[in-house]
Amino acid sequence: MSRRETAAFSEPGEEHLYETRLIIAGRRIAPDPLVAFERRDPVSDAVVTRAAAGRAAEARAAAVAAASAFADWAATPVRDRIGLLRNAADALETHAAEVVEIACAEVGSSPDWVRFNVELAAAMLRQTSDLADFLDNTESPVEGHILCRRPAGVVLGIAPWNAAVTLAARAVAAPLACGNTVVLKGSELCPKTHEWVADTICNAGLPDGVLNYITNAPDHAEEVVDALIAHPAVRRVNFTGSTRVGREIAVSAAKHLKPCLLELSGKGTAVVLADADIDLAARAIAHGSFFNQGQICMSTERVIADTSVADALVARLAQEAEALRFAPGQASPLGALISPAAAVRVRAMIDDAVSKGAVLVTGGELSGGGLQPAVLDRVAPGMMLYDEEAFGPVTGVIRVADAEEALAIANDTDFGLVASVFSRNTDAAKDMLYQIETGIGHVNGSTVYDDPRLPFGGVKASGYGRFGGRDAVVEFTECQWIAIHDQPSPEGKTNNQ
Repeated sequence: MSRRETAAFSEPGEEHLYETRLIIAGRRIAPDPLVAFERRDPVSDAVVTRAAAGRAAEARAAAVAAASAFADWAATPVRDRIGLLRNAADALETHAAEVVEIACAEVGSSPDWVRFNVELAAAMLRQTSDLADFLDNTESPVEGHILCRRPAGVVLGIAPWNAAVTLAARAVAAPLACGNTVVLKGSELCPKTHEWVADTICNAGLPDGVLNYITNAPDHAEEVVDALIAHPAVRRVNFTGSTRVGREIAVSAAKHLKPCLLELSGKGTAVVLADADIDLAARAIAHGSFFNQGQICMSTERVIADTSVADALVARLAQEAEALRFAPGQASPLGALISPAAAVRVRAMIDDAVSKGAVLVTGGELSGGGLQPAVLDRVAPGMMLYDEEAFGPVTGVIRVADAEEALAIANDTDFGLVASVFSRNTDAAKDMLYQIETGIGHVNGSTVYDDPRLPFGGVKASGYGRFGGRDAVVEFTECQWIAIHDQPSPEGKTNNQ
């Protein structure tokens, strides 16, 4: 479809850039003009996408299509499956300019952020090569027994908008490599971006029905998800998104005894100890706090600083934030927030903190669809910014007396996705990370970092299960063991008697 294609059902004088179709059993199903929904530019409010609005019937059809394709795909040699996924990785990179244009329009992302997403998505698809030997391995620690991993069946993947290309690819890469078929449910905030990912992977040579794609209008999300989770062919669910929605999905899946992989909200923590390199810490924290307007589950939202270095750190953080400021009315190099309501919500968290004693050092002004990068000092318990995920370009400094207090504050949160510790003593930093309740830890690095070769996920309200690395095989396969028993001899004795 050309960029400027306008669907036949547009009103006179009305134009949109993109049309999103469902993909079911290899067929591209155009939106019904009576039920299609719109995605609007978060800054200009212009219509960007008209999208097919699937309901429960389409959800069930997608699950049936995936189930019909399962046996042949599961029987396809694992290296052939992975070869197709590697072809898909090449295609993502070859056509990256297309999705940069789409995602910038649909969710207000910066071009650099979308290109980074494409690179990571391609790496995730290629990383599935590492799974081949593990999937083929039948060795058992017990003699006379065989262990094997079998694909589970149909996997439901639900991807979010904030890292749209990466997280859509992640939702399907390991499940497909393991021999499952997939229904990908796209976000209503970026339906064309997610369709582009699904379509590009399908066009790499996947048989019809192996990867299906469905979108829904916002009002029908619960209906579509419930229909998919309840469908008997669906055996696994993976969801990346907010803790609030993740809890609902977990409850629905539990009713049907469907295992879930949930990667949920985070509130990234950076601990800056007394001996830290302050310039290094400030650069890494600014990257973790402000990249993509802070709309990353790994974003650094809490900075726990030893009092002895807090003044210097706050000053350097302010410099880093001010270097990222953008002129009023101009687009931010960090991209836009997903909606004007998101900007207002984040600003309300800043105002709440200031009203309770925090100091707004710099930033926080609403402008051009985004928020100027904000640094607050003297954040404390009882403030929204202390407890809640902001999901915006704001970070709060919490001052502590020593490392012991820093550790206690680091664990004083409902979330447990990622933490960084800054210290010139690497062993001390590692020792602290071992004690922080988090799925991912860094020494002297940004909280925003991923490597597809490693397991990715959190603890506590940040979810459970792991994407990435060989842990993904455990999530998306069934383990079976077979005991080889001795056969009886004609005299009724076993061969070893």
